[in-house]
Amino acid sequence: MSSTTSRTSKVATLTLVQALIAGTQKHFPSGTFTLGGTAYTTATLVPIFQDLANALSALNAAHVQLKDAGLTLQGVAAKVNPVVRDYRRFVLAAFSTAPQQLADFGLQAPKPHKPLTTEKRAVATAKMRATRKARGTTSKKQKLAVKGDVTSVNITPVTEPTASAPAATPAEPIPAVHASPASTTK
Repeated sequence: MSSTTSRTSKVATLTLVQALIAGTQKHFPSGTFTLGGTAYTTATLVPIFQDLANALSALNAAHVQLKDAGLTLQGVAAKVNPVVRDYRRFVLAAFSTAPQQLADFGLQAPKPHKPLTTEKRAVATAKMRATRKARGTTSKKQKLAVKGDVTSVNITPVTEPTASAPAATPAEPIPAVHASPASTTK
């Protein structure tokens, strides 16, 4: 019982050890036991169990403190990280040409942009054009020029079959509305 298995939680082990202590003190107040070839009395066995219970309790308390510390760190980091990011940008801008001063802040100057050689630029352009052609990618203006042609449209109404039509109740006839042509005067 000195270590917990993956199937038994620390809480369950602690509960079991506390129950063993209580049961031993209640039913064997002055008992003598031989366990694993070693002789124990209730007075010597209970402190052994109590040490395990104390260690499990301390571990549970440490886990709670660790979770609390993690939550505290997340809260502080959410507030401070944007400030750190902005300050780093400020320092990089202020000392962009002074690598020794940047090193004092633990930063390095960003590497300058290295333009492509003429040959590499030509290869990249050829690849880009080949990809656009293979995908059929067009520009915005070319897309606007494309229009669809509709020759005929067939509309088929969708009707849902009914399981059983309820008995129709006679409805009052709807009065017909006749519109008379309006006279137009100029």
